[in-house]
Amino acid sequence: MVALAINVPGPLAAARLARLGARVTKVEPENGDPLERAAPAWYGTLVADVGVRRLNLRAEAGRHELHEMLGRAQLLLTSMRPSALEALGLGWSRLHVDYPQLCHVAVIGEQTPNENRAGHDLTYQARAGLLTPPAMPRTLLADLFAAECAVSTAMTLLYEHQVTGIAAYSEVVIADSAALLADPIRYGLCGEGGILSGAFANYRIYRALDGWIALAALETKFQDCLRDALHLTSLDGQNLQHIFYGHTCAYWEDFAIQHDLPISTVAAI
Repeated sequence: MVALAINVPGPLAAARLARLGARVTKVEPENGDPLERAAPAWYGTLVADVGVRRLNLRAEAGRHELHEMLGRAQLLLTSMRPSALEALGLGWSRLHVDYPQLCHVAVIGEQTPNENRAGHDLTYQARAGLLTPPAMPRTLLADLFAAECAVSTAMTLLYEHQVTGIAAYSEVVIADSAALLADPIRYGLCGEGGILSGAFANYRIYRALDGWIALAALETKFQDCLRDALHLTSLDGQNLQHIFYGHTCAYWEDFAIQHDLPISTVAAI
C-alpha cells in the first residue's frame, strides 16, 4: 500500500491499516509531514509500523520512484485535493489505466462541486455545528472519524477486488464525517434540552471532592441500582451533587465497580 497523505486523517488511516497487517509506504514531501513538527510524539507513533519515503514529486526522479511503488501496490491512499492529484498525473481515470490492480481511497474535504475548496478540521466542524464559540474544539473530531471511514472503505475495496478482480475508487469526505458526528445534536439527543445534554440528572457530570465524575445511568436498572445504593427515594440532580461532593473520584470509581454502575472519573489531559 502507498499513502500520499500528510497531517492527520491520511496518516492515521495508514497507521491503522499497517497495524491490521498492510505493508505501508508513506510518501512525504522532501520537507516532511507538518504533523512531525506540530506533534512529534504522535507522528512517531503513527509511522512506527510504516515505511516513510520522502520524495520531490515535482521532479522526474521522484515521480518515477512513486510510479514504481504504485506498480507493486494494491491500494493507494491519498489525502490531497483532487486538483493536486490531477496535477501530479494521479487522477483516477489515468491511474486505473496505468495500474488496473490498484484500488484508490481518496480522503477529500468536500463533495463535488466543492471538492477543491480549502478547509481543515476546524472549518468542517464549524459547518457541521459542532463548535461552541469562542471555544476551540477539544479534539480533531472530523479528521479522526474520516480516518476510521478511510480504513473501512479501504478494507471494502480490497475485499471487492479480491472477489471480483476489479480495482475501484472511493472518496471519504471529511465534511460528511463531521455532519454524521453532528447527528446526535441535529436529532435532539444531545445539545440544549436533549436527554444527553445534562438535562437528565442520571446522565450528567458532577463535582466530586477532588475532581469531576461522569454519571451515565440511562437504563432503569442502573437508576434503580443507584437509588438503592445511595439510599434515595428519587434521583434528583441537587441531591446527587450533594452526595457526590462528599467523596473523592477514587471512592466513586470503587463504588461504581462494587455496584455495577456507569460512573467514571473525568480525566484531565
